[in-house]
Amino acid sequence: MTAITGEFAPDFSLPASTGETFTLSEHRGKNIVLYFYPKDMTPGCTTQACDFRDRHSQFAEEDTIVIGISPDPLNRHDKFVEKHELPFPLLADEQHTAAELYDVWKLKKNFGKEYMGVERSTFVIDKEGRIAKEWRKVKVKDHVEEVHSFVKKELK
Repeated sequence: MTAITGEFAPDFSLPASTGETFTLSEHRGKNIVLYFYPKDMTPGCTTQACDFRDRHSQFAEEDTIVIGISPDPLNRHDKFVEKHELPFPLLADEQHTAAELYDVWKLKKNFGKEYMGVERSTFVIDKEGRIAKEWRKVKVKDHVEEVHSFVKKELK
């Protein structure tokens, strides 16, 4: 099963930077912004996380929680959360289980090298657990503003 707009979001459970296990289906009744990113502490991922941090209260006003997911281990997430004061959990998807469910684990190319990694993507999941919107191959600039605008206008 892969993630498709309009369908129920694939469920998963992953360890979170909060010290708990995050299970997607346990958060029905809230809108969820689920964003997949390649790696903690890199320039693009830092900018994206800080953009979500800076709009966190606005998402909360829309009854929406933000969740970041990368293949990084929890100890790296902990440093990232602390350094940038991130008010939302980061999930450790070291076996890329969720990334594969959402079809964001892709063959990538960088400086002539091919490797498997996360394609920066964002999914908005509505209160019923359906995927309301997806963005793939995300460019960081203005992305969080676009996601917030969608949540504010399209999800009640």
